[in-house]
Amino acid sequence: MTLIDLSTPVVRSSRLDGLPVAIIGAGPIGLAAAANLVERGIDFVVYEAGADAGASIQKWAHITFFSPWRHLIDPASSRLLQATGWTAPADTALPTGGEFVSAYLGPLSELDAIASRIRYGVTVDAVSREGMDRTRSAGRAETPFLLRITDAGGVQEVTARALIDASGTYLTPNSLASSGLDPLGLPTVAEHVSHALPDVLGRDRERFAGRRVTVVGAGHSAANTLLNLAALKREVPETRITWLIRNATAVRVTTSEDDELAARSAIGKRVDRLIDSGVIRRLDRFEILRLAPSDSGVRLIGQRAGELVEHDTDVVVNATGFRPNLDMLREIRLDLDDIVEAPARLAPLIDPNVHTCGTVEPHGFAELQQPEPNFFLAGMKSYGRAPTFLLATGYEQVRSITAYLAGDIAAARNVQLVLPATGVCSTGASGSSCCS
Repeated sequence: MTLIDLSTPVVRSSRLDGLPVAIIGAGPIGLAAAANLVERGIDFVVYEAGADAGASIQKWAHITFFSPWRHLIDPASSRLLQATGWTAPADTALPTGGEFVSAYLGPLSELDAIASRIRYGVTVDAVSREGMDRTRSAGRAETPFLLRITDAGGVQEVTARALIDASGTYLTPNSLASSGLDPLGLPTVAEHVSHALPDVLGRDRERFAGRRVTVVGAGHSAANTLLNLAALKREVPETRITWLIRNATAVRVTTSEDDELAARSAIGKRVDRLIDSGVIRRLDRFEILRLAPSDSGVRLIGQRAGELVEHDTDVVVNATGFRPNLDMLREIRLDLDDIVEAPARLAPLIDPNVHTCGTVEPHGFAELQQPEPNFFLAGMKSYGRAPTFLLATGYEQVRSITAYLAGDIAAARNVQLVLPATGVCSTGASGSSCCS
């Protein structure tokens, strides 16, 4: 880390010499980037807002991954861990979020080469270039990145030679309203609205047991919460569960019979059985317009089949998906797709209007490059609003990015990706192909 002393001019042969690569986020993708940089002997600093690694994952520690361990561990990270005597979990086991952190992310973050470079409790508030805003071009690639951060000591500024933003999207959910804007009336009932993936059987049980609960959203976050609420209802029969979606069907929860991730395929089937048995009531084609207080809960006012409709509930779970926080990047030059807010060259590969599964053609630094030299979005944040991100994709992203930063262009371009139900996908000098 390099602090800026405004009273003393800094003299270097190159303004980037001696500066680290900055990584935002100590989640699985940020730590995978760190592991790859360790292997290449490149200095780095990881800035993490939470108190420890995987802070966002720990908020849904009770949820079980539908991907087995063999798809959840980054190769470079595994090599560093195994050198210390660490043993990888069984390939086919399905960990919870908590097990993922305790068995893998935690030990990875505690490796000497990585632990010494992580700064916890640090929020990155804004990113720019040292001494220039986004409008200035001359010498931009040779100018250090400037990160304005807030930590226990207050606000300060640090510099870096390159920047990998792997801060994720979990803390910035999509809106409940179909317009994408916060629904009218939200501030008046905010205490009745829960973030995605609440721990309804544990930490948050009291908030949900015996209550009217409405889960809004058509993806796997919604489906997992519905399954846990059904388990709660078996213990507290007074609990009433409504699944509210804006389309006629929840296509993202329905997967094909030949899905290699059997646990993913099973989620939709289990929810369908609970709907058929009456445990869950599904309210489809409901587009939320505004919210209002109602008795002890909240009233959802919306439109269905062209008519105004109302739905009363005690608690609303916002499982509508997530979006990237781009506010801190106002002074960074970005080329993002208009639809999904992903890097423009990546977006056609992941657009949810076209792609309905978690498969994606292999991609690396070339698809993730921005007009801002040596700045990369990686991991879930690189997918913007697209919901099909898999960890294996993010691991290959940062392997390619770090190879590029090391000047190993051949390795950076040799992108290989093994995804469930897709076979081996690879790109190279001869072009690209993806087996489906």
